[in-house]
Parts: sequence; structure tokens; C-alpha cells
Amino acid sequence: MRRDRNLTTWALIVVGSLVLGGALTGAAMWLSGSLEVLSALSFRHRDNLWLLGLVGPFAGLTVAAFHLRQRASIRFGKAAVNRTLITGRSGVFRAVRGVTFVTGLALVIVALAGPQYGSHTRLLRKRGVDVVIALDFSKSMLARDIRPDRITRAKAELMRFIEDLDGDRVGIVAFAGETMEFPMTVDYSAFGLFLSDLGPYDMPVGGTAIGRALIAAKQLLERADRHSAAEDAEAAPRARVVILMTDGEDHEGDPLAAADELAEAGIRVYVVGLGSRTGEPIPTYGPDGTWTGWLRDENGDAVTSALTAENEAALTAIAEATGGRYFRAQQGGVGIDQIRREMRRMKQEEREARRVTVDEDRYALVLLPAFLLLLLEALLPDAWIGRRRRRKLVPQRSGAAKESP
Repeated sequence: MRRDRNLTTWALIVVGSLVLGGALTGAAMWLSGSLEVLSALSFRHRDNLWLLGLVGPFAGLTVAAFHLRQRASIRFGKAAVNRTLITGRSGVFRAVRGVTFVTGLALVIVALAGPQYGSHTRLLRKRGVDVVIALDFSKSMLARDIRPDRITRAKAELMRFIEDLDGDRVGIVAFAGETMEFPMTVDYSAFGLFLSDLGPYDMPVGGTAIGRALIAAKQLLERADRHSAAEDAEAAPRARVVILMTDGEDHEGDPLAAADELAEAGIRVYVVGLGSRTGEPIPTYGPDGTWTGWLRDENGDAVTSALTAENEAALTAIAEATGGRYFRAQQGGVGIDQIRREMRRMKQEEREARRVTVDEDRYALVLLPAFLLLLLEALLPDAWIGRRRRRKLVPQRSGAAKESP
């Protein structure tokens, strides 16, 4: 009979634990769904709410431990005898400790779900502009139709350009048949050293690959964006610009298709065409930098370089595909002043503040009482031990009274 009663008790404990866990999980899901609309309550990490289902088994274990203690006491001896041997009252304190622990555990799980209530607006400012300069370092850039030559004049104008940058990151893609990169930086002096030390004869492969240079510039900007996101996830994205400076003589690839990829990524391309319409011979230099003559083809004729109308049309199409503009180098300059004005307008737009709505995290309001409850559970004793009331010993009278002599 007693065994059947014990089996029934254990079955009720298991069923009660499962029901309690399911009820808590269902209540949490209902809160995250219904109250989110009704009272603006939401959860940042809603998937963590399933852990509330573990609270029921914990509560069941607490009840089971109490039941096992009661059974052990019964097997030890009669209740009246046990009461004379036990000091303190433990039942109430154990019940309080169990409820406190289960409640604190449930609140910790709710805090892990990241409850949010209410919101506030704040100003989020743009952080400047990322600029990649794609500069043509093919040997045709040594032509002297722009004094002293195309590449030297372009470098001088770029050095003036970076002096006006203030907190804007700048990188460079030097290209001919292949590309060389200098990563995004705000160290303008290091950028200037790299730019000044590089020349057309340092490029490993000759030719001009504009499309490859544009893709390399896009990848350079994307790597800088990932680095910024890793440092500050809430930082506003920077505007991205590529300044392409070339004489337009593309020998391979599809630069217009590359421009379409940049346009999809939101990157604007400003193009500067370097050179004149008339053919200009390309000088050659020895290892010590002395002029050795003119570049010639296999027939011995001098090779000339010109910014033809066809090349200008291709460069204009690249700029317009990305929302940028095309500038042609004029006498005494290479179009950087016009780009500088465009950049100033862009930076002014980027500096305008925009308001964003940020949800208020309320996990601390739940985590604090959870910590206090768990601390209280650890500090509470198993029983209250007060002053034991001493029992008065009543002397027993013997069956036969002693007679006085």
C-alpha cells in the first residue's frame, strides 16, 4: 500500500514538473509575442526564452528532495520521537530557499533574453569619406603633354589633395597590367611616401587594366568597412569614393562591367582623363633615371599615347554609371580641384546629423532582483535554531514508599 502511494507521488512530481516547464515556456512566448504589440515589450535574444522550460524540472527536483527527506525521517523513527531529537524548524526555510532559487533562475533566463521596453532617439553622425585613388602607372603616363609629365603632375596634385583631408581615410591602387595596393589609412605622411617612391618602372606587368583596378579599389573599401564594423558595430557607414586617374588606354578587361559592380555597392567614381588628343611619344629612362630615348615598337617607330575621343567616352561612361563625374586634365592641372569641390559637397552632406531610434535595454531591471534572490538563497540557513525549551524532569515515584525510621 505504501509502495503504491510512493509511486503515485513520484508520478505527480514528474507530471507537475513537465506541466510547469511547459506553462513557463508558453507564458514567455506569449509575452514576447503579444506584449510586444500591446505594451511595447520585446526581447533582443528571444530564442533564449526556451531555457525557461528548465525551470520546471528544477522545481520538481526541489519537491522531490523534500519528499525524500520526509521518507527518510519516517523510516528513521516515529514522528513524536523525531521531534524530540531534531533541533530547529527546517520545513519553512527549505521551502523558502527552493522558491527563491527557482524564481531567481527564471529571472536570470529572462535577463539573458534581453528584455527591451521603450525607446529613445539619438544623433548618429557620419564619420567622413573613404577615398581610394586608382592611379595609372603604365609607361604611357611618362608622356610629357602635361608638364613635367603625366605621372609626376598627377602625384603633385594628389599630394595637394590629401592635405585637405581631415579624418578621411585614403588608400591607393597603383595599376598597370596588375595592381599594387596601399591600405586605407589616416596617416597621410605614410601615404605620401608610398606615392612618391613608386614609378611606372616599379610595376611588375606592363599595360593598362582599368577594370582590374576598379575591382581592387572596391575590395579595398570593403575590407576597410569590415574593419570599422569590427571596431564599432553601431558606427555609421562612411561614404565611399574612387578617384580614377588614367590616360584611358585600356588594354584588357571590361571596365564598364566593373563600374556597374561599384555602383551596386554604392561607390561613386570620379574619373580624371590625362593626356592630349594628339599623339605624344613616350620617353624611356635608364636604371639611373637618365633619358635614353623614346619607346618604339617592333618596326622601330616611336610609340605615341593620346587621350582620344573614344577613350574619353569610355571614361565618361564609367563615371556616369556610378553617379560620379568625368574631368579632363587642363593645362596646368589634372582636374583635382573640381574633385575637391565635389568632395566638399559630399562631406557636408555626410556631416548632417540623422536621428535613429534605439530600443531601451531593460535586462538590468530583471538581473538585479535575480542576483539578490540567488544571494538570499545562498545565505538562508537550512533551519531556524532558536533556544531549545528545556523539558522539566518530573521525578518518578517508586512503587514502595520508603518509611522514615
